[in-house]
Amino acid sequence: MTTTENAATAATEAPAVKAAHGVTLSDSAAEKAKALLDRDGSPDMVLRISVQPGGCSGLRYELFFDDRTLDGDALVTFGGVGLAVDRMSKPYLDGAVIDFVDTIEKQGFTIDNPNAQNSCACGDSFH
Repeated sequence: MTTTENAATAATEAPAVKAAHGVTLSDSAAEKAKALLDRDGSPDMVLRISVQPGGCSGLRYELFFDDRTLDGDALVTFGGVGLAVDRMSKPYLDGAVIDFVDTIEKQGFTIDNPNAQNSCACGDSFH
């Protein structure tokens, strides 16, 4: 395949990934998740993000490794790590980006969600 064909293929595949569940895992988040899974000897698990009632703002994020498959799950692979979103959470997470930051001020996964109208100070919940 030529470089032009590769670019054309990538361009046609990109919208399909977006349509699967609309959540993006950054390269740094995928690398960190993969490193954690490899360290624990659990390469078959996926990173799951979901939205649950609770928190100061009404809804809260859950981000965890999971070995289950739920009915209606959407699964996309980023950098060798599967990212699963359940069907009830998909509308709340469309366009969200999961990143991993490692700075002197903060270390951990972050979620930038364009659907969040407001969030609490801790960043764990939103409305």
